[in-house]
Amino acid sequence: MDPALLRERELFKKRALSTPAIQNLKLKYIESYKDKQKIFPQFFTGDNVSDYLNNFVIYFFKSVSSSSQYKFSVLAKIVKYMKTRHLEGDDHPLTLDEILDETNQLDVGSKVKQWLQTEALVNNPKIEANPEGKFLFKAPYKIRDKKGLLRLLRQHDLKGLGGIMLEDVQESLPHCEKALKSLQNEIVYIVRPIDKKKIMFYNDRAATLGLDEEFQKLWRSVAVESMDDQKIEEYLEKQGIRSMQDHGIKKPIQPQKRK
Repeated sequence: MDPALLRERELFKKRALSTPAIQNLKLKYIESYKDKQKIFPQFFTGDNVSDYLNNFVIYFFKSVSSSSQYKFSVLAKIVKYMKTRHLEGDDHPLTLDEILDETNQLDVGSKVKQWLQTEALVNNPKIEANPEGKFLFKAPYKIRDKKGLLRLLRQHDLKGLGGIMLEDVQESLPHCEKALKSLQNEIVYIVRPIDKKKIMFYNDRAATLGLDEEFQKLWRSVAVESMDDQKIEEYLEKQGIRSMQDHGIKKPIQPQKRK
């Protein structure tokens, strides 16, 4: 085995044994070493107290990590269930016992229930707690039907707030696909090039302008992708067009002082 890894292992065991929790357990179990051989035979694979302590430290940290994984698996199942029932239209809050009953997790211990009630669910960004101590799913937007979605898009358009992420709407609106299909003429989708996510905008028909087909063909026939503003300005000057010189920041003319 690599000597560096062996050194790190020894340092880890020393640090673990020096912590107050492990130190107290160390003193407690050394005093009744022979009695504990009958109760915890899994620790006594070696021939001395040192081997016993090494096995106990490893067992202690494994049990702590497995307990933490179990708690978070219970929490993940609850959050997933609350999201599913919200998207199905069930938006009434539930108590912790009702949630555990509906997720078939009534066998959780009292410590896990206390952790869920006071810490995990209260501080989770996807869960909302009301003053009565009940919980419900916290959606990015509070919209219940297609009218609420259309109203939200109009407000964003009027206030200049930009678009709305499609995935946020899908997480907020019950029966989302049906509502989006009925509003397909009222919504414009744009794909963000960075991460290919869809952004929704309100399709304001009052801002729609009618353009002549010949003008559209001329517009599309001119390729300016590889040209910057300087090249475009030079091209316009060659064609005898000097309109771009009137645009930009104008410096104020200061009046001349009389001598």
